[in-house]
Amino acid sequence: MLAVLQASRSPLSPGEVRERLDGDLAYTTVVTILSRLHAKGVLDRHKAGRAFRYVPVADEPGLAARRMARMLDAEPDREAVLARFVSGLSDTDEELLRRMLGEQSRWGSE
Repeated sequence: MLAVLQASRSPLSPGEVRERLDGDLAYTTVVTILSRLHAKGVLDRHKAGRAFRYVPVADEPGLAARRMARMLDAEPDREAVLARFVSGLSDTDEELLRRMLGEQSRWGSE
């Protein structure tokens, strides 16, 4: 369902989401899932007539980053969690992270 919304260039109603899923789910099921994703902060919505139209708050990498941040926020020892995360990275990912951290000042200007 999230993939359908991310592939769309504009917000979709539950009916439009259902159609793009080939109508395999009941309309009420689609509404329930979209409402739950909205409650979890994954989707934004706005009223359009009698229905809401939904749009993802971020692309896939952005959603993954949000999940990682939520998990980190839930742990009392952030340093330990980050240290274990970094120690588990492949050499390629560790080098990518080091390069990105070296370019950190560029991020603040965006």
